[in-house]
Amino acid sequence: MSLRPFHLAFPVHDLAEARHFYGFTMGCAEGRSSDQWIDFNFFGHQIVAHLDPSARSVSSHNPVDGHDVPVPHFGVVLDMDQWAALAERVKAAGVRFGIEPHIRFKGQVGEQATMFFYDPSGNALEFKAFADDANVFAR
Repeated sequence: MSLRPFHLAFPVHDLAEARHFYGFTMGCAEGRSSDQWIDFNFFGHQIVAHLDPSARSVSSHNPVDGHDVPVPHFGVVLDMDQWAALAERVKAAGVRFGIEPHIRFKGQVGEQATMFFYDPSGNALEFKAFADDANVFAR
């Protein structure tokens, strides 16, 4: 069975900023749009930035492997080469990391590369990669 793309709609307070961040900084192709929303191809998945001028991120944090992980957050599990390329792309764009790119759970089951950063509306994004995708759901 092949994995189907997910769909996620989320609020942004400025569509022009969202278009620049997801389209230019992240390199996500733009799909359909209106004056109220924009579809993006988010690594093969469909995300939709919906305009809500009053949207402000409200998050808490949970401790995970010595870091304060923002909740809520969303992202994609990439392969290691894609993950490294994305880390360089967002660094070069001057995006500030909430949690710098690093290896989490080093030497343990589920070891993974991870990084967190925020879009201009304060939505937290996590991207991760595993040396072996068989460990994505390892216990």
